[in-house]
Amino acid sequence: MKKIIRCSFLVILFIAPLLSANAQTVSKIVPVFENGEAQVVEEFKDPEKWIREDLWVETKFDTDGDGKPDRMYVDVTRPLQTETEGLKLPVIYESSPYYSGVAPDVEGGFWDVDHELGEAAKDRVHADVVRTGTRPILSNSQNATWVPRGFIVVHSASPGTGLSQGSPTVGGQNESLAPKAVIDWLNGRATGYTSPDGNETVKAYWTTGKVGMTGTSYNGTIPLAAATTGVEGLEVIIPIAPNTSYYHYYRSNGLVRSPGGYLGEDVDVLYDFIHSGDESKRAYSNSTVRDTEIINGIDRITGDYNDFWEGRDYLNQMAPMKAAMLMSHGFNDWNVMPEHSNRIYQKAKEMGLETAIFYHQFGHGGPPPLSMMNKWFTHYLFGVDNGIEKETNKAWIVREGDDMDQPTAYKDFPNPAAQSIDLYLGKGAPKQGVLTTTKPANQGQETLVDNYSFTGESLARAEYTDHRLLYVTPKFSKSVHISGVPKITVKLSSSKPAANLSVWLVSLPWKDGRGVKSTDNIITRGWADPQNHSSLTKGEPLVDGTFYEVKFDLMPDDQIIEKGQQIGLMIFSSDKEFTLHPAPGTEVTVDLEGTTLNLPIVGGLEAFKTAVK
Repeated sequence: MKKIIRCSFLVILFIAPLLSANAQTVSKIVPVFENGEAQVVEEFKDPEKWIREDLWVETKFDTDGDGKPDRMYVDVTRPLQTETEGLKLPVIYESSPYYSGVAPDVEGGFWDVDHELGEAAKDRVHADVVRTGTRPILSNSQNATWVPRGFIVVHSASPGTGLSQGSPTVGGQNESLAPKAVIDWLNGRATGYTSPDGNETVKAYWTTGKVGMTGTSYNGTIPLAAATTGVEGLEVIIPIAPNTSYYHYYRSNGLVRSPGGYLGEDVDVLYDFIHSGDESKRAYSNSTVRDTEIINGIDRITGDYNDFWEGRDYLNQMAPMKAAMLMSHGFNDWNVMPEHSNRIYQKAKEMGLETAIFYHQFGHGGPPPLSMMNKWFTHYLFGVDNGIEKETNKAWIVREGDDMDQPTAYKDFPNPAAQSIDLYLGKGAPKQGVLTTTKPANQGQETLVDNYSFTGESLARAEYTDHRLLYVTPKFSKSVHISGVPKITVKLSSSKPAANLSVWLVSLPWKDGRGVKSTDNIITRGWADPQNHSSLTKGEPLVDGTFYEVKFDLMPDDQIIEKGQQIGLMIFSSDKEFTLHPAPGTEVTVDLEGTTLNLPIVGGLEAFKTAVK
């Protein structure tokens, strides 16, 4: 690790009296705070004067099989004054598996989804990553925002990526312990080295040891992973669209389900995508991690929950967590879906942690407003009393049509004024049935025929089709505010031993035109495997003619359905963009009287009834 300025002990002895004699005339540069936020300081702004250096931090694990503790590659960007004036500053830290390149798209690199349920797919193709990047700059993310405001920025490559040693595990324990080691080094509890294999050490003498972490997607998962270790010094995290459970990312209530936009992706595919580490160690990692631990654990045949998935769910690991947390997510994120943040946010509240949540109406990514992030980092890292911990509003939601930096404050999410109401089905297939607060009698059963070749959007738009069942509320005379987690109970039978089950809530009539996206029409969605109707860990073949009650949550949402619109509940089988694609023809029969939608409405039943008068 190279320093821009080096001073010998004799030089320091020589100039110390001069510094002391002129102490009253020398003004040191320090961070500046206004309105509870760290301000840009002119003397911190010039990137040419920043100190850029890199090092390797030693961990307590060995995941690449060489018999030595893995070392994580780290870069540091800090103001010059941390060297010239002895200024100690807190750290904003981002870690990633992506900094040093990712695998290219190759034909057959994803799992083939065109096969029967319960059958194995053909083997896929493995792509190799060509490592990129130059020392000492691992990444420039965060630098321009935070260094001028008086923070030090640290980046690290996650295990088995770039110049970090070890193996990627996609949610394994080493991906939590690696950032912990970096934070330990920042606090003098772990050893940093100037090289990956040498013995020359380096200390973080320029920091207060207080650390905040942030990042988006996988980079947002790592702050939560680090926080679950309870590491001292990690004061606050701001995860943006984090994957908090790999089961919830690649499975849904027993069903093999892809993340939106990545049909056929799974843990092993992501492993190949990020595996940019030492080429000489890759064969060991591939054999030990990818082709043994991962392949034996993911179970693409049944989709059942097991020990492998349990170990990659951060909700199960939160007990040691102490860091404050501001969570951020989009309600229309169909890649890392909004349940990922909500489940952690709700648990953090139960634990009494200082926490808040920022939700918006867009897709994947999207940080909270800079001012909000600044206040959180300033309070927890500099100790500035700006009232963050006294804030009574815990949920900040960007309303439909509003800018990202103009969220509306609410007491909490779900909205405390929301009450769940039950909506029941009235027959109407193959056209539209009704969705009503009064349970109609003698509705019987309606049947749909699975056919993955039709998209969910085309099914929702269709006036007449036997490939979905659609039940619609009356047209609203007033807007209806949904806030919370809708729940569905479907009583069904299947003509085959296995079937996909997909549920969409849509806003109808379907909108078209300039600026309108399909996500503006989709309220929320959910998927389930009817074979797992009684257990997530063990499914059972379905018997033709036997009805099963399948209960599951749809994705959390906070959305205002406009006057003149209707809520439609669409039940279908294979979802072309998310599920496996079995041969068309499976018949799924729904018992209407045994099927219920539980919908959280602000104002409850009274508000809903008023809106449908």
